[in-house]
Amino acid sequence: MDELRFWKKACAVFLLCAAAAITSSAQTFTTLANFNGTNGDGPFYMSLVQGADGNFYGTTSEGGAIGYGAVFKISSQGALMTVYSFDSDDGAYPYAGVLLATDGNLYGTTYLGGTHYTNGTIFKLTPQGTRTTLYNFDWTNGANPSAALIQGANGYIYGTTTLGGAVSPGTVFGLTPGGAVATLHSFGITDGAEPNGGWFRVPTGTSTGQPSTVGPTTMVRSLV
Repeated sequence: MDELRFWKKACAVFLLCAAAAITSSAQTFTTLANFNGTNGDGPFYMSLVQGADGNFYGTTSEGGAIGYGAVFKISSQGALMTVYSFDSDDGAYPYAGVLLATDGNLYGTTYLGGTHYTNGTIFKLTPQGTRTTLYNFDWTNGANPSAALIQGANGYIYGTTTLGGAVSPGTVFGLTPGGAVATLHSFGITDGAEPNGGWFRVPTGTSTGQPSTVGPTTMVRSLV
């Protein structure tokens, strides 16, 4: 009898899954735009964010006017525009997408490029396309950020680097609204290494201190 109940439940679950699959297959898929290299290439690392103007913003890891990646925006109707193309000196290969901060600007990182070519940068970009390099990683304070940034309740922006730091297998850093950067933690193998994922802010958590004193107590670190 127990075995019969098990198979009845299994069949019910199977029918439910089949019905869901049939329903989802009936949805219409529309290609809004195609990247061709000159307008970007490789937009597959991070999701899009929607700006206050209703457009969606994202990054391509390569391509653009020079080939080192780009920030783009696209409307819901499919109008695609390159907002900024990187040239290596100002950053290269932005894997992490962009964060729409409360000040209305976009913030992001590049995996390579900047003053120390192999280490990457943190940048700010206005919706109109004016870019400012906020920070150049130099390995001792982190290198090669590849995860999305997150903004805390205190307005500070947080992120991770996959390499660099005191021991070299990556860091957690904080960025003030004024552009000052502090290393919050350097991983040392025994407590993790090479964090590819960003942070998740606990909905009930708050951060009130400076980046030099705010730690993981109000954030949940991704698996590394």
